[in-house]
Amino acid sequence: MVGFVLALGGMAGGQSAPSPTEAAMVKTVDAATPGAVELLEKLVDINSGTMNLAGVVRVKDVIAPQIEALGFTVRWNPMDKVGRAGDLVAEHPCPLRAGKCGKRLLLIGHMDTVFDAGSPFQKYEIVPGTNGRVATGPGTCDMKGGLVVMLDSLRAMQAAGVLKDTEITIVLSGDEEDAARPIAISRKDMIDAAKHSDVALEFENAFRDGGVDGVDAVRIGRRSSNTWHLETSGKSGHSSLVFGDRLGYGAIYELARIVEAFRTQLREPGLTYSVGLVLGGGKAVMDKDKTGGTATGKSNIVAATALANGDLRTVSEEQTARVKAKMEAIVAQHLALTDAKISFDEAYPSMAVTPASEALLAQLQDVNATLGFGVEEVTDPAGGGAGDISFVAPYVPGLVGVGAMGTGAHAVGEVVYLDSIPKQAKRMALLMYRLSEEK
Repeated sequence: MVGFVLALGGMAGGQSAPSPTEAAMVKTVDAATPGAVELLEKLVDINSGTMNLAGVVRVKDVIAPQIEALGFTVRWNPMDKVGRAGDLVAEHPCPLRAGKCGKRLLLIGHMDTVFDAGSPFQKYEIVPGTNGRVATGPGTCDMKGGLVVMLDSLRAMQAAGVLKDTEITIVLSGDEEDAARPIAISRKDMIDAAKHSDVALEFENAFRDGGVDGVDAVRIGRRSSNTWHLETSGKSGHSSLVFGDRLGYGAIYELARIVEAFRTQLREPGLTYSVGLVLGGGKAVMDKDKTGGTATGKSNIVAATALANGDLRTVSEEQTARVKAKMEAIVAQHLALTDAKISFDEAYPSMAVTPASEALLAQLQDVNATLGFGVEEVTDPAGGGAGDISFVAPYVPGLVGVGAMGTGAHAVGEVVYLDSIPKQAKRMALLMYRLSEEK
């Protein structure tokens, strides 16, 4: 991936001074930093685990008035029918009529975290020994810090007098960490917005290679997150007859054949697949949520049933389709007197790297040159998980993770690098301003 980083990094032009408008935005962000940190603490101290629906709504109630104050029309779309809190959708239409405000921007993010109301990890705190540079708390970087970055960048544009001439849609989901099914409902707001946008900016957490004093990084691709379910069956009977004409190999040998073939035959760049749960015996039953189950049997019988669940992550939808077809072909090559079937759950798609996203990255690197920040590293999509931007990727190019930087997301002890909040806000304010100037 190093060559990819260097090639794209070379697209950035030489350092140029910011325009008076851009300098004004930078000054506004710097002045707003203490208030931004206060807002972050307030948001982090609200528990908004995905299934704490009231907590997600409380975060919305803090964010929505601040977006409205920037001139957006804000609405709340409840998701009661799919068991989630809802989406916050904010629209800032072009005041000059369609097509006269440059690129149509889609800003996406989420208000939930992975930490539920019963988690011991609940409060914002400054990490001791960091000179106030690092804070910890649930969602500090994933992604309440990103919500603060988004607001800061928009306020800087408003103060400089350029926000009024932009066309921007904001969609903040309440269930990014555990998306409700069907996706056609839970991601409808985001997908609809993408269909009338030109660029997407995902304010998820970003990465800094080397820790708090390391090199800032960004991504232009995301891997998918798919789940597969395998069920095998065989003739049961006394174990002395295994491998013979009467009983064949049994369900567990058939399952073992398949997963070993997956291990040896599917490998390719950007692809991972894992077996997370296996049950087998005379009888095997998986729980409704597919996170456990029961199996019964004896050492002297041939297994009648075996079940497995696994994970599949890809860097493109072409890769997803091709690998699924290979898996289905492997499953179909049964051992004697066995049967097997595989199914796939509705999942997060991939966001492939495209020429359009590479061009957007080059614009970001030009902003970095203007700000004197240096070239950002480009993180391999294989190094990160799935996210909401993948649902809009078929319609618009985008940048992945332009929010706050930190580490430890999804784990107790998650931290945010507080200096990344104004730094990212400056980047995004200048980038959005420049995109809005492209007629």
